[in-house]
Amino acid sequence: MIRTARGALAIVALLLINQPVRAEDDFPIVGTYMRDIACKGNGSDRPDLLVTITPKRIESPMGSCNILSRKRVGKAISAHVECKIPGDQLILGDVTFTIRDDKTLDFEDQDHTSDATLHRCAE
Repeated sequence: MIRTARGALAIVALLLINQPVRAEDDFPIVGTYMRDIACKGNGSDRPDLLVTITPKRIESPMGSCNILSRKRVGKAISAHVECKIPGDQLILGDVTFTIRDDKTLDFEDQDHTSDATLHRCAE
């Protein structure tokens, strides 16, 4: 009886250890943000500055990006993205989001052409 209980506990422990990490844990930046200004959240926010991040996509007035891969190291999240930009052009690139303590993100693209501070909007 004790041997069976130990075996069952070992199996349960292995199953728990091998569970995938929840998306919120490894990608805590999912949400809506304003680019370079605080989000008012009262309906008066400028739509041309809204950025929406999901586990698989980044949507902004600059383009729509599929997240092909991502990696988190501490407060920095790097992503390899495929973006469709105005003119129906597709580009591949790398972006980095750095989580700041004040609920903002520092955003950098690989060429530093559209770096920004993203301010989280209340959901």
